[in-house]
Amino acid sequence: MRDTESAQRARRIAVVGTTGSGKTTLARQVAQRLGIPHVEQDALHWDPNWTPVPTDVFRDRMAQALQGEGWVTDGNYRQVRDTVWSRANTVVWLDYGLPLILWRVARRTLRRCVTREELWNGNREEVQQAFFSRESLFLWVLRTYRRRRKEYPELFAQPGYTQLAVVHLRSQRATREWLESLTP
Repeated sequence: MRDTESAQRARRIAVVGTTGSGKTTLARQVAQRLGIPHVEQDALHWDPNWTPVPTDVFRDRMAQALQGEGWVTDGNYRQVRDTVWSRANTVVWLDYGLPLILWRVARRTLRRCVTREELWNGNREEVQQAFFSRESLFLWVLRTYRRRRKEYPELFAQPGYTQLAVVHLRSQRATREWLESLTP
């Protein structure tokens, strides 16, 4: 079952896509609409001072967070993909065009820098890091965009993941329509 009946059975959902595609925003909306917990992978991955947790700690945190009957999580972390996807019944892939993603990253990052919004565990985005460093989100998007578009169809076809309902959303309109099709 792919795409068509997924809205009726979606209760353990992984939202994936390139940085800036709207994974967290959509995951929050889905969680609210279905009345299930939202598990933000970034919050479990990043400790203070932008320190990534050790892989075993991250895997333990994710396994604990995904114990329930229903949840929605967002993220692309390879270290926990097997944990997340083996428990999920639906993967929502936000596959938008690069110009939209770059616009979203710019808008979001500027807002976060100006407002000093706390993200996870005291971490905040800084103008220098976000725009002008080797760790720039823009460089990350450019490095990963094509790879993700190639990688996801290959992953979905792997024997360990063929049980997943895959919802491939290529536009904001398609995403709105899918979200509206979900019933609690």
